[in-house]
Amino acid sequence: MVTLAVITLIVWALLAVRRGARLSYDTILSAALVGIPSGIIFSRLLHILDRCVSEDRWQYYFQNPGEIIGGSGLTIYGAVLGAALGVWIYSRFSKISFGYLADMLAPGIILAQAIGRVGCTLNGCCYGVVTNLPWRIVYFHPGSLGPLGLPVHPTQIYEIIYNLLVFGVLLGLRGRFRPDGSLFLIYLTLYSLWRLGIDFIRDGTDFLFGLHQAQVISIIVLIIAITLMAWRTRWVKKGEEEEAPHPAS
Repeated sequence: MVTLAVITLIVWALLAVRRGARLSYDTILSAALVGIPSGIIFSRLLHILDRCVSEDRWQYYFQNPGEIIGGSGLTIYGAVLGAALGVWIYSRFSKISFGYLADMLAPGIILAQAIGRVGCTLNGCCYGVVTNLPWRIVYFHPGSLGPLGLPVHPTQIYEIIYNLLVFGVLLGLRGRFRPDGSLFLIYLTLYSLWRLGIDFIRDGTDFLFGLHQAQVISIIVLIIAITLMAWRTRWVKKGEEEEAPHPAS
């Protein structure tokens, strides 16, 4: 499902070019070749950092450095922020507008996240705390990463629904904000608000000040994103978006 999510995002970008986005197919594929590995690496490193801080695993990884490499533990924040950093660096060398590209990808990113959470649901990871609500979910398969036999909040399904709602919102807001990059900031804000809240009923370990790692990152992202939007973002009327400069392709 993670692979399908990545493919979905790439297809989303290619279809955007076909619909008239001012970028070339080569640019999209080159950005993917940079963004995918940087996202995976950053995602893995944040997972390792989380385990080291919350479970005091520093010595374990120091003695077993080979365990750092692998895909058995990844974080969605690491994937998004790592890929964004990689693509931003690529944009500096290729002279494309990172803001324009990020805005174009924003709805596709949240759609890909919804698909990825289907994998979490099936895998049993990222589950919620114990609950007796009627829509609770119980894992029985011995290979599941969820707690066997315990009724828990289906936080993965909550996030699938929320991500699909945000996908619709971002589609409706395309082209309505300036400068480029504003829609991407809105995406970051909406997702960070979600993660800050949902992690209170999601199983996890304390990272800092009694919060999960994702909540700490959410607060940092919210401060940066909201500050940038308050400083730069403005609403534009229909037709005004055509005045925006064209990015390099």
